[in-house]
Amino acid sequence: MESETRSWRPRLQLRPRLPQPLRGGSPRARTVRFVAVSALAGCVVAAGAVGAAGPWEGGQRRAERARAAAGPEAERDEHGGGPVRPAAPPVLAGLGGRATAPLPAREGLAGALEGLLKDGALGAQTSAAVVDVATGQQLYGADQDTPYTPASTIKTATAAAALAALGPDHRIETTVVGDGDTVVLVGGGDPTLTARPAKEGAPAAASLKELADATARGLKARGKGRVKVAYDVSRYSGPALHPIGPNENIAPVSALMVDEGRLDDSDHGPADRTTDPAGDAARKFAGMLHDAGVDADGDPAAGQAGAKAERLASVSSPPLAALVERTLTNSDNDIAEALARQTALASGQPADFEGAARAVSARLEKLGLPLSGARIADGSGLDRADHVSAAFLAGLLARAADPARPELRPVLTGLPVAGFSGTLSGRYGADAAGRGLIRAKTGTLTGVNTLSGTVVDADGRLLSFAFMTAGAASGEAAQGALDRLATTVAGCGCR
Repeated sequence: MESETRSWRPRLQLRPRLPQPLRGGSPRARTVRFVAVSALAGCVVAAGAVGAAGPWEGGQRRAERARAAAGPEAERDEHGGGPVRPAAPPVLAGLGGRATAPLPAREGLAGALEGLLKDGALGAQTSAAVVDVATGQQLYGADQDTPYTPASTIKTATAAAALAALGPDHRIETTVVGDGDTVVLVGGGDPTLTARPAKEGAPAAASLKELADATARGLKARGKGRVKVAYDVSRYSGPALHPIGPNENIAPVSALMVDEGRLDDSDHGPADRTTDPAGDAARKFAGMLHDAGVDADGDPAAGQAGAKAERLASVSSPPLAALVERTLTNSDNDIAEALARQTALASGQPADFEGAARAVSARLEKLGLPLSGARIADGSGLDRADHVSAAFLAGLLARAADPARPELRPVLTGLPVAGFSGTLSGRYGADAAGRGLIRAKTGTLTGVNTLSGTVVDADGRLLSFAFMTAGAASGEAAQGALDRLATTVAGCGCR
């Protein structure tokens, strides 16, 4: 069962503990250390693409960057201590030279990785790929072209397809229309629409209350103080339940839901879910209309507005870039499935599991990724029918760093940081050599463990990697072995 439930709130610091080769006072060591800190503080992108602000200016990533730059003194001020420390100057330019840093040798990488790939903790089946991001050249491979079950690392593919189809600035709209004495709440497919009061530091979201208040104002201006409420979920089609069935890791997929159908106050990780996300959202909306001075007759019912319905109000999700980052950092299954369906809608496919899979696959093929033997079955990776290769996953991250593809950059900025954020916050302890030097998407199902991400190696070269395993007896032991592989790539000059 998917177990990636780490905190969405960042806990970055400016100076991570570095591997021994990166410490010391020589000019080269200082340069490498600066590159490593630059990688922790921000955006892992291709040469020439670091100039634009991009998704780091939005939502949680901006907070993460600001906190990293401010350092420990800002942390004390947050709790009532001393003065605020001035923000550090930008450090992203420190990554600009990575395309000219020396490439690790294939033989060196093989010598460093092959022994680790034989670790019994990884299980019977393993595959690996390491790619130079600047050139797209594969530097190392082991069974790299064989498709394996990727688990949640497939979310990087879902995210790339959605960004390619819609662009990073796209927002998902939830609207209300008036049709005579009925108002219809029309779902657009935003699972982050919230019925909760805004919380300081929480991810931005479209507010159901703001939508209800705006609707009430519009109705009162038209002299209507009592209406019937209906809700429209026709934007999506097909079965609502994921093939894994009712599950605490994902709600029924609906074009209308609030707070991902969660029945508690959580915003990430497993939670009890409603079996009727659209009906629950509509009932909450009707209650909010009542609070705003407009009464609703009876219980909300499913329906669609007529052709002459009048638009009354709308709210919009955060930009797609922010949704992608939240999906990848938190391994959010509900948003991932929504991204897949939004890709289907943009591609003229039915917005169901099958149509979304076809649309995502077509977008990935247009990106020139190796899809031989691949199968995309869902957007989240909960379906074991998903199959892609390590070469595909590593190549996808290299493609996301292409300066000619700036719209794909949130795929990189959304990756969790080792030891600090998202599903990697509980891995790479305080003394771990890879802490703060690795950004990677995790994948965990029973018997399946994967890790795919980026590192800046000891010489300052930006590399992408993917390690995939199946059949491990212990998920925790397999994760540790995967973390050691990624740490080895990060610390390797590998000549």
